[in-house]
Amino acid sequence: MYDMPDEIDVRVDGPLRIITLNRPDALNAINDGLHIGLARVWGQLNRDPSARAAVLTGNGKAFSAGGDFDYIRALSEDAALRAKTLADGRDIVLGMARCRIPVVAAVNGPAVGLGCSLVALSDVVYIAETAFLADPHVQVGLVAADGGPLTWPMHTSLLLAKEYALTGARIPAAKAVEMGLANHVVEDPLAEAIACARRIAALPQQAVESTKRVLNIHLERAVLAVLDYAITAEDMSLQTDDLRANIAKLIKMS
Repeated sequence: MYDMPDEIDVRVDGPLRIITLNRPDALNAINDGLHIGLARVWGQLNRDPSARAAVLTGNGKAFSAGGDFDYIRALSEDAALRAKTLADGRDIVLGMARCRIPVVAAVNGPAVGLGCSLVALSDVVYIAETAFLADPHVQVGLVAADGGPLTWPMHTSLLLAKEYALTGARIPAAKAVEMGLANHVVEDPLAEAIACARRIAALPQQAVESTKRVLNIHLERAVLAVLDYAITAEDMSLQTDDLRANIAKLIKMS
């Protein structure tokens, strides 16, 4: 039913779709395959008439460790890959904002970079006590076109969004809830997310989907106001000497 790369798995569970980031040996770091899958999956969900709610989680110890360093280096060197990836990034952001069914995130471990962005674009968020959020794009030398700065001002104060976007500091689970970046700290986020998704799926479909759309129109308008600038700025940052030097250092250390 779902045409996905190996790096992302979609399981049908009655009216639910369990979407799993599936690079556990790499802590679900984003490579080209996973990025492509994340760009495709939201449109496929919209075209699945029996889907009523989705759960988004990571396989293994992490939700997602952020961008794979080798992938980022390839983006800095390959203009065609960079253009495709930036277009896919746009599809990820707008695809999640426009996805007709509610998406419940089960943050089972660290959610970094794009992983953090996926959490911010979800509709309800359950996070493990030991998990954290972080958007370290600036630390690496990147502009986060699909990152926290795009959506965090809708969830928390602008001052807090600036602090964590400009420093890349970790946001522990309890702090994420306090800031409005997650809903609940729980022992078993996947079980809680599935239970929440089942409750939503049992409610009247038109009311659920239209209510989500009413709420996400605010999010989509905010995103569209800055998305084109952010994509252009990320494109430029991928070509800087700072980015290339930082990635080379990180690859050497890994």
